[in-house]
Amino acid sequence: MSSWANSEPADPGSRDLHLDLREVITPGARGARELLLSALRDAVRSGRLSAGTMLPPSRTLAADLGLARNTVADTYAELVAEGWLASRQGAGTWVVNTGAATPLPTRPRGAPGTPLHNLMPGSPDVAEFPRAAWLASTRRMMATAPNDALRMGDPRGRIELRTALAEYLARVRGVRTTPDEIVICAGTRHAVEILARALGGPFAVEAYGLFLFRDALAAQGISTIPIDVDEHGAVVDTLPGDARAALLTPAHHFPHGVPLHPARRTAALDWAHRTGGYLVEDDYDGEFRYDRQPIGAVQGRDPDRVIYLGSTSKSLAPVLRLGWMVVPGDLLDAVLAAMGGDQFYVNGLSTLTMADFIAHGSYDKHIRRMRLMYRRRRDRLVAALEPLGVGVSGVSAGLHLLLTLPEGTEAEVVRRAGEAGIALSGLAMLRHPGAGPGTPERDGVVVSFGTPAEHAFGSAVAALCGVLAGISR
Repeated sequence: MSSWANSEPADPGSRDLHLDLREVITPGARGARELLLSALRDAVRSGRLSAGTMLPPSRTLAADLGLARNTVADTYAELVAEGWLASRQGAGTWVVNTGAATPLPTRPRGAPGTPLHNLMPGSPDVAEFPRAAWLASTRRMMATAPNDALRMGDPRGRIELRTALAEYLARVRGVRTTPDEIVICAGTRHAVEILARALGGPFAVEAYGLFLFRDALAAQGISTIPIDVDEHGAVVDTLPGDARAALLTPAHHFPHGVPLHPARRTAALDWAHRTGGYLVEDDYDGEFRYDRQPIGAVQGRDPDRVIYLGSTSKSLAPVLRLGWMVVPGDLLDAVLAAMGGDQFYVNGLSTLTMADFIAHGSYDKHIRRMRLMYRRRRDRLVAALEPLGVGVSGVSAGLHLLLTLPEGTEAEVVRRAGEAGIALSGLAMLRHPGAGPGTPERDGVVVSFGTPAEHAFGSAVAALCGVLAGISR
């Protein structure tokens, strides 16, 4: 029985359960028991009722279905005997066997799953979420929040969070802004979707980068133009003159893990002024650096031509769905119009909690603590990889490493990793389909040292090294 089942409420009699018996039956009618048996088996076999799901008491289900209670009780007893269900006096009846289930259709990419060793980039160690500090901020917020916080409000989001972010971003990232120029959104992908509607296209994007941004732009009917990437980041000399915006990761390129060279930052700003375009600065991993001085945001150099994006997805947890844009004043009306009016997308109470979390110093404290922990993990992973002869880059900042592999081995590494229960990202899936010869194809995998829980990190590293050792041999 799952831990979820152990936390069930004491009164399961209020539970509903949908079962399609496919014909009208009356109490005592012949075939009712067989129909109920079939419906329950199908619900479990299909995966609709997962292991640990509590079922209603026999009296409740009988009343809901118009059956005799004994019919339901006998059905439960037979399914317990067959191993589909389990039951205990005082604890109720629950699903235990889904081994014969037919897997539900899954998306080929980004589908939820539970790998044995999760080394996929894009998430922090959510086990380290600062629950006590977040709860304290929530309590303070609930005690002091004005009544209008419970209504749909300013499309930019709550002023309390915008004010806290204006101070924080200026102090930590060198961003130049006011609360009026900050727009709260549901993460960086949501920000990109809004900007696509506000600006139109095309967008220039890095030839290697997050496919979710390309997907978001495509969903808005915006084409993307790949620009080359090398050891100094995006090759901004190849920025096209007709692009409406250029989406860059200057602080820490994903996946190569390098900062954009200072001369290229200047050249990118020159491009924006010359063409009338905008730089969209995804401040990817801007807060996590280890062996280098902090690199400020490009936005601080030219707030009129740069749109700055940030979120809590990797600093706290993706599930918060909380991000922000710093928008040049001349674009603000277009961005708010693209959002559709009131702030529909973000939980206003969460934004108030985040405002308190920043104002009380809890966010700074959490970032510093996680920076130390991730640095120790990075050092441990790099040391373990050293004897294996793989190339390692992107070590000075962020939560991932890029491992370059011998030519022609990437697909084999990804396959063997999957067989070993390891989730990681192949480099090929991050390459823009229109990337040209200026960005050579390389074999490699992107490995996160931030995603696993602390207690699981050692076994994940050992499993990864086992896969890579097999390839090198």
